Amino acid sequence: MTAAFLLASALTASLASAQPAKGENVKIYAAAVAKAPLTAIAADFERTTGNKVTLVFDTAGATEQRFRADPEASLLITTAPLIRNAQNSGTLKDGNSILLGSTVAGVAVPPKSAKPDVSSPEKLKAALLAAKHIAVSDPARGATVGTHFMKVIDALGVKDQVLKKTIFASDGIETMRLVLEQKADLGVSQSSEILQANPDSLAGPFPKEFALATDFSLWHRNTMSPAVQDFVAVLTGPMGRGKLAAEGVMPPAAR
Repeated sequence: MTAAFLLASALTASLASAQPAKGENVKIYAAAVAKAPLTAIAADFERTTGNKVTLVFDTAGATEQRFRADPEASLLITTAPLIRNAQNSGTLKDGNSILLGSTVAGVAVPPKSAKPDVSSPEKLKAALLAAKHIAVSDPARGATVGTHFMKVIDALGVKDQVLKKTIFASDGIETMRLVLEQKADLGVSQSSEILQANPDSLAGPFPKEFALATDFSLWHRNTMSPAVQDFVAVLTGPMGRGKLAAEGVMPPAAR
């Protein structure tokens, strides 16, 4: 009986050691462009592994800054150029990046409302001038689309007129909230953020003269805990990339 008990105990210990570590908190700072797919992937990961995932969303620039300031942060998801610049300057070091996909900037309207034609610079200009209120993420907070939008309205020669009726949102998610609540009759955001909020809101991408395609990457440290390694494997595997693509973050090869 003693021998059988010892054998059973050893087997139980062996099985326990073979299971992934449970109860770890994987903290991820991510650009708001990936909120919907990341939230779904995190929920599945928590349910199947017993680990916890904490997601913190912000603009691309603010995300990178907040990640570096948090010693408990596990993973960073933001624009590839921001990660590349941070690696070159040494503010991000001892880690690697993985390209997740790309999205394009677009124009949004409240669902079921008339969609303006924004397929050319002149038509985009007309739509901006006709709008009563325009929502866009704040360039002062490192918003990729907000920064681009400032260049676009300057190039179109309507900067002064447009800024008078522009509402600067904290990020793309807030931009779309303003559009859906009809506090803005025009919104400018990443197409993935528009689709995730309401597919019927997408009026169209920027005209080719002002097209903005943005690559997004995952950055991780060279040394990762088992739980973080498992999450990276899920996110960059077929299931994770499929969820990203379904929400407008298209795989690199599909751009």
